[in-house]
Amino acid sequence: MNAQDARAAVFAALDEVAPDVDTSDLDTSWRLRQDLEIDSLDFLRLLEVLSEATGVDTPEEDYSSLSTVQQLIDYIARRG
Repeated sequence: MNAQDARAAVFAALDEVAPDVDTSDLDTSWRLRQDLEIDSLDFLRLLEVLSEATGVDTPEEDYSSLSTVQQLIDYIARRG
C-alpha cells in the first residue's frame, strides 16, 4: 500500500473512532493519545477498523511504536 492510501485509511479510521477529531486540519506529527485524546479502548478500536479496511493486523508488541499519526500511516503503508 502506498503512503497516500495508508494516510486515507488512517484518516477514515480516525473519523470513525474519534469523530471529534478534525482530520481536515490534522498534523500527522500529533500523538494519538496525548494530542488526539484517544484512550486505550479507542486505540484498539482504531487498529481493528484499520485491519478491516486494509487487512493489516497489528500485533500487540508493535503498539508501543505507534504513538503518532505519522507512525501509524508509515506502519500501514509498510505492511499493507
